[in-house]
Amino acid sequence: MKFSTKTTYGLRAMINLSRKSAVDNISLPEIAREENISLKYLERLFSKLKKSGLVISEKGMSGGYKLAKNSKDINVFEIITALEGALSPFHCVDEKGKIKCSSKCSCGATSVLLKVQQAVNSTLKKTKLSDLT
Repeated sequence: MKFSTKTTYGLRAMINLSRKSAVDNISLPEIAREENISLKYLERLFSKLKKSGLVISEKGMSGGYKLAKNSKDINVFEIITALEGALSPFHCVDEKGKIKCSSKCSCGATSVLLKVQQAVNSTLKKTKLSDLT
């Protein structure tokens, strides 16, 4: 299983924001420079994070982004699903854990795949943004 750069860069940017946003709004160019992420790419990521209610933005001279809620109340699962969409790493198990094998097989693999998916999702939900800062 491999997450895209949306996840990696999005988590790095959210950690950066979490470390600083209690003090002030943080500009995307500042985050982009510090994390060595393309500003255009970061803008697309923050559009998704804003739409998901994880960050808020303010315009103007002192504008920028800050977390929409306390970092203790944001889990990594929320961030990743905001950026990537539903997490379903295996084609025969959907994001809710329902087995949806198209060939109606009884291969035995689905039970272990389901356990892996549940363990990954559980870990991501238990890990708070505050744990990473």
